[in-house]
Amino acid sequence: MSAHSFWQYAQLNPKKLALVAPDARSWTRGQLLAECNRVAHGLRQLGLRKGDVVAAALPNCAEYVALALAATQTGLLLVPINWHLAGEEVAYILRDSEAKAFISHESVTEAASAAVQAAGFPSSAAFSLGDIAGFRPYCELVRNQSTDNPVDRAIGTVMFYTSGTTGKPKGVRRAIPEVDPDTAASRQTLLLQLFGIGPEQDNVHFCGSPIYHTAVLNWVTNSLHFGHTVVMQNKWDAQAMLELVDRHQVTTAHLVPTQFVRLLKLPDDVRQRYNVSSMRHLLHTAAPCSPDIKQAMIDWFGPCIYEYYAATEGGGTLCNSEDWLQNPGTVGRAWPGADVRILDDHGNDVPAGEVGTVYMKMSDVSRFEYKGDKAKTEKDRVGDYFTAGDVGYLNERGFLFLCDRKIDMIISGGANIYPAEIENVLITHPQVADCCVFGIPNDEWGEEIKAVVQPVPGVSGSSVLTEDILAFCSKTLAKMKLPKSIDYVELLPRDPNGKLYKRQLRAPYWQNQTRHI
Repeated sequence: MSAHSFWQYAQLNPKKLALVAPDARSWTRGQLLAECNRVAHGLRQLGLRKGDVVAAALPNCAEYVALALAATQTGLLLVPINWHLAGEEVAYILRDSEAKAFISHESVTEAASAAVQAAGFPSSAAFSLGDIAGFRPYCELVRNQSTDNPVDRAIGTVMFYTSGTTGKPKGVRRAIPEVDPDTAASRQTLLLQLFGIGPEQDNVHFCGSPIYHTAVLNWVTNSLHFGHTVVMQNKWDAQAMLELVDRHQVTTAHLVPTQFVRLLKLPDDVRQRYNVSSMRHLLHTAAPCSPDIKQAMIDWFGPCIYEYYAATEGGGTLCNSEDWLQNPGTVGRAWPGADVRILDDHGNDVPAGEVGTVYMKMSDVSRFEYKGDKAKTEKDRVGDYFTAGDVGYLNERGFLFLCDRKIDMIISGGANIYPAEIENVLITHPQVADCCVFGIPNDEWGEEIKAVVQPVPGVSGSSVLTEDILAFCSKTLAKMKLPKSIDYVELLPRDPNGKLYKRQLRAPYWQNQTRHI
């Protein structure tokens, strides 16, 4: 039997290392398969059947991975929930997804308890790792369950919820193909193959971001389905990542640009302490990356930096280091079978080099709908193409360059200004740990540029620092793009996967006013 999935790899070689969990416990393939099967039988005994939903609000842990593997071989829909959400927000997802089971963790007791109460969720179907009053212990779900593969195996899937930046989050739901779970898992590894990543060998994948995010969970499960070992952190730490890369000879990792920044701002003696030469594919996505930051990462790790552009709803483009060095700033060209178009506000294609809204083609696999919201499903589509709301352009060679999110664009005195361009310069200032740029009201110009800066540890915001930052930026940016003012905060509102909640910073300035976008 040749292997096409984790389940098959685990049966062929059960003693091989599959997972190093955040608690440092090592799981062989056989152990992880056994836990996966216990979860599958436990959910079925609970009454869940093909097409039903199991929701999870969990930190990174082996049980979460086992749950994902269990759901996708028993025809279930797994709904990962951001454990940073408040109780009512979690309750909304439980109600909207029509979840039949909910698994949480004692580290999010307050939100989990409030959610089941607000949603009227039955306590008999709520389980917890650790102690949450009113929840059944997770061990009750798996106790005395068989470690054999479930009968009538059926392909399941993951239904991620959008971040809800412009309203209530929506479940991104796709049709489930009529194939067996092993064939489906094999198809899902195509993304890895696009980057030249092969099955098994000696590959080790590092995961340091929350697996409630689409790309993060996909890379974990797809790595397992390719026979790779996975090394996980629960909370990302730059130096700890380097130590794990060195110790486990990590070959692939999936990061976001803010994590690049944290790595590069480690002291030189710390960076030089660890051997990172095992890395073959260091991938990034999720946010614009400053060209200076990316160049520095290539200089450090070598030409193993890969980027791709996609969304929860689908994608996309990809770019290796060689292509990026020839086209600095690009996020790549459409990968095989994909297509990218740049359209104006009337849905017309614009010429190469001209800025417009980025649309990506939906394949049969990526075609989706927002659960229970046909209007939203159709709103961001033009034929077979959808947009994630980004603005950019294609060059003559078909390489995509992103300018910013359309909603984040600043219009000042009639000129379009893209905050990402300014942020890419700000972040390279040696005393800036993180930054955010957005427009605020201006009676004369419509909007003016506001910057919010998180200084590096040991540095405080001051008028002297502001003058130094503006002088630094003026060497690269036109005067019209310089921030008119800079505020300082101890910590910008980002989730652990690097997503910046810009709306939280911008909203107070626009109370009782209407933005032009």
